[in-house]
Amino acid sequence: MKTLYKTILVLTVISIMLQSCKKFDDINTNPNSPIKTTASLLATNLILNITTASAAKTFIMPVLTSKQLSWGESPEAPQYNNFGSASFSGLSVLINVQKMIDAAAEGDKKAYTGLGLFIKAYKLYYLSLSVGDIPYAEALNAETGNVKPKYDTQKQVMQQVLRDLETSAASFSGAGNFSGDPIFNGNTDTWRRVVNSFRLKVLMSLSKKEADPDLRIKENFAKILQSEPLLRSNSDNLQLVYSDKANQLYPFNNTINKFVTYGMVSSVMIDTLRKYGDYRLFYYAAPSPFKLQSEGKIPADWDAYQGTDPSAEFTSVVNLFNAKKYSQLNIRYSAYAAGEPLIRIGYAEQNYIIAEAIVRGWAGGSAKTYYEDGIRTAMNFVASATPDDAKYHSDRKITSGYITDTYLKNDNVSFSSSPERQLKQIWIQKYLLYFMQHPYDAYYDYRRTGYPNLPVNPLTSTNPFDKNQIPVRYTYPSEEYSYNLENLKVALDRQYKGNDRTDGLMWILQ
Repeated sequence: MKTLYKTILVLTVISIMLQSCKKFDDINTNPNSPIKTTASLLATNLILNITTASAAKTFIMPVLTSKQLSWGESPEAPQYNNFGSASFSGLSVLINVQKMIDAAAEGDKKAYTGLGLFIKAYKLYYLSLSVGDIPYAEALNAETGNVKPKYDTQKQVMQQVLRDLETSAASFSGAGNFSGDPIFNGNTDTWRRVVNSFRLKVLMSLSKKEADPDLRIKENFAKILQSEPLLRSNSDNLQLVYSDKANQLYPFNNTINKFVTYGMVSSVMIDTLRKYGDYRLFYYAAPSPFKLQSEGKIPADWDAYQGTDPSAEFTSVVNLFNAKKYSQLNIRYSAYAAGEPLIRIGYAEQNYIIAEAIVRGWAGGSAKTYYEDGIRTAMNFVASATPDDAKYHSDRKITSGYITDTYLKNDNVSFSSSPERQLKQIWIQKYLLYFMQHPYDAYYDYRRTGYPNLPVNPLTSTNPFDKNQIPVRYTYPSEEYSYNLENLKVALDRQYKGNDRTDGLMWILQ
């Protein structure tokens, strides 16, 4: 933690310098004046921090974790259930939240307060999902000398996340548009919708705590759904859009990512898509070269696609890779400069969340309508982000007619009359939606629901604690042991009987 707080100021200064240097005129108007940190520059930094993805191998770690992809280069730890430690270093950017609010003109403070509270809640929510208890109330007190913050319980964290999001939405509702936003151009109405959608997502992640009287999950979910503005279409998605311009290429593009050849779409994905007659198969994956060259298949054949078991022994994965008996990622990810926008909070997911809430009895309405709207929106997103060229979809083009007349009538897709089956249908559609999107949400949703049934092979698993299961958490970072051990020990004793293991069941999963 001491290391984290030492790096916070360094990273802040670097970030401000980099953002300031983007405007030549700003730093050359008066060379004798110091660079002025503005709210808009800090806002840009904060927004990009949660929407930008690494272009290195780390970009595909989420899909290895959720078994949507296998890897042909080396036995990557997430694929074989060795998750290791979380990192608290990403919190360093949060020091700019209060700086941004303080730097804002009086008339802009509501907008920047709304943005700041959202960024803070977003970052700390996902950090808590990874380990359990975290510092929240004292997380950003390093500048006041507190470099050893106490840990809040995960319940307290989630309560504060929800309070901060509620305040964020209220701040946006009374605010004018703001500067420094590369996503929505400062449109506070859209930001308010994003925040409210995220509030629904947080509440759904607490589904195992439905009966907790302090959280009032059902009541709060219904209230937001009835009285707050939500995302209206894919155009409201919180997403980063890429292009063919320098420094704006999709992170998996082959000109900036040298690992593009090693991705092998998993059997979990391909078998499910084929079973459902889901044309996203032809957008997500490329046909197996072996199937084309040795078996005479054509790219439009369902059987031209071959999934790889993500739990298989690595030498057999290598053998499949060398024999080209697998389906690589579709070249739209690697050879099309814009790839597809990377979604963090989206309309299709919102529809699935509301559908699940209705099935659970949290809200009124038609779960079927939201479920089907989620499917249409998810598929239309993929189709609209892809050039209409056979090399990107193998002449299996997603159209509104296909969705309505074929896909929604598939026996596996058509909305069931059984609530238990309805939930599984919603969950599998979210799993398919999350492919190369919403980093790590497929894993967190699997952890919450146990669905789909992901393969675990104790003979190949490198999980150091339980080879028969996928880890349910990450361990705490080593820096916490070095610089905040006293508070960490309290949190470990409280949650996991003093043991920092990846099989420890955190509060949100109990």
